[in-house]
Amino acid sequence: MDQQPFDLDSKYVGVLPIVNHFLRRLRFGRLIEKYLPPPDKRAKMDPAQALGVLVRNLIIGRTPLYSVGEWAQQMVPRLLGLNPHQVRLLNDDRVGRALDRLFEADRTAMLTELVVHIVEEFHVELQRLHNDSTTLSLHGEYLDADGHVERGKPTLVVTFGNNKEHRPDLKQLLWILTVSEDGAVPVHFKVADGNTEDSTTHIETWEVLRSLVGGAKFLYVADCKLCTRENLHHIHEADGQFITVLPRSRKEDGLFKEWLVSHTPQWEEIVRYPHPRRKDGPPDIIRAIESPIPDADGYRLIWYHSSHKRQRDAQERQDRILRAQKKLEGLKEKLDGPRCRYTTLEGVDQAVKTILSDTGAQRWVDYESKEWEKKSYRQENRGRPGKDTRWRRTVKQCFRLSWESNEENIQADILSDGIFPLVTNCRDLSLLDILACYKSKQPFVEKRHELLKNTLEVTPAFLKSISRLEAFLFLVYIGLTIHALMERELRKAMQNKELKSLPLYPEERDCQAPTTVRIIDVFGNLQRHILSKAGKTVQRFDPKLSRLQEEITELLDVPFRSFAVES
Repeated sequence: MDQQPFDLDSKYVGVLPIVNHFLRRLRFGRLIEKYLPPPDKRAKMDPAQALGVLVRNLIIGRTPLYSVGEWAQQMVPRLLGLNPHQVRLLNDDRVGRALDRLFEADRTAMLTELVVHIVEEFHVELQRLHNDSTTLSLHGEYLDADGHVERGKPTLVVTFGNNKEHRPDLKQLLWILTVSEDGAVPVHFKVADGNTEDSTTHIETWEVLRSLVGGAKFLYVADCKLCTRENLHHIHEADGQFITVLPRSRKEDGLFKEWLVSHTPQWEEIVRYPHPRRKDGPPDIIRAIESPIPDADGYRLIWYHSSHKRQRDAQERQDRILRAQKKLEGLKEKLDGPRCRYTTLEGVDQAVKTILSDTGAQRWVDYESKEWEKKSYRQENRGRPGKDTRWRRTVKQCFRLSWESNEENIQADILSDGIFPLVTNCRDLSLLDILACYKSKQPFVEKRHELLKNTLEVTPAFLKSISRLEAFLFLVYIGLTIHALMERELRKAMQNKELKSLPLYPEERDCQAPTTVRIIDVFGNLQRHILSKAGKTVQRFDPKLSRLQEEITELLDVPFRSFAVES
């Protein structure tokens, strides 16, 4: 009687066949092999293979570098571009050395070739491009990340700067991303030193995009950091087009708000957006007007008025005033208390100014502080006081604090509630088209930043070497692009087949705008099993796709046979 036990080998297939389909369309493997320096003949694993595993890990489920090997052991090796024996070779040292090789490669040329191929392969339109930047907060000192030259290449400076995540205690890098309006596909990225001023990055970015597009005939959309005279003049003189937000620091902003006090603008209603949360809620009525105060540089300045923004602005002002008053009440109690620690009127004024500045209510709250002397008398000796008792006078400096609302400023600001300005040199676009380019499409790049930080979990990145961190961020861009392309292709296929939604949410609830994250979740539990005995395969069980999985696979044009793997 045969007493040999059966062995069951179970490995995850998951969404890897779909990810591999898109990596092949990107020619990722060939691109890495083309630009990476020749591998060391003594190496047991080609660095390109290690980088391929790392980028798949980033796309599907980010794990720390030291656990990539453990993650790979759960997956079907062939779907990672490895044979079963190579999986055991994966560790953080080997992956780190592969990142060293990627750092040595010409990543600028790689990026250009990759993006050009993406545009051709996926027919990405480049008529309108959206740019934004965010900070990557890093944990650790990164003392060696000082911009030194390493292996013939300059490195980045990890340092403190204007942290957009409100973490001034952490050093950072600046991540600059440009996406297409067509599917929000990342077409360019750059990582800059942590203390780089955002406004100084646009000219270089725009020139790269002009080379990519093959001319200046594209619309460049960015936030208010683009709105410097140097940036706008550079784009305009090169026959480029732009849309940006007028900063509050520009004099045109103050002049228009002063104009509103004595004039009634002839607003033109251009669109009504449905309420974002309630179907029966009031619509957001958008009105617009060409600015009566011309832009100092002759560009087109348009003011928009949003009914929803007007309500938000009024509520925010009221909240700021109430927060300021509450904190002033607390300060007043301290000043009136028996153990007041303030000794000078200047100290009291500084405390009040700090409160008003922190709450942002300095324009709407006026205050008055006064100093007065509180006199008290105490007999010099103990006992019952008499006609010969000597008294000692003590004088204590005290302070009175009062405040009131500045009704004049409040009423003036009520007139400007709900307004926001856009600057452009596009003379042929309507007021609605200009608004749609910014308000409806600019959030796409912010969504990519959210994907970067929350799904790909780019930080914290526990890489002490700045060169490895730079190479790692290049792979992060690849992962971000795969996410965008999968999402774009699925939505386009749904549109072509007139599918309004897919049951991707739990309990098969409909999803009208599928994301790659939902696709990964739907395919997450797919496994293949091999039953063997004495080293010989008895039976194999390939993953069986559900009706929803088959529909997604068909929509993405991924062959069903790619889920039937042999190893």
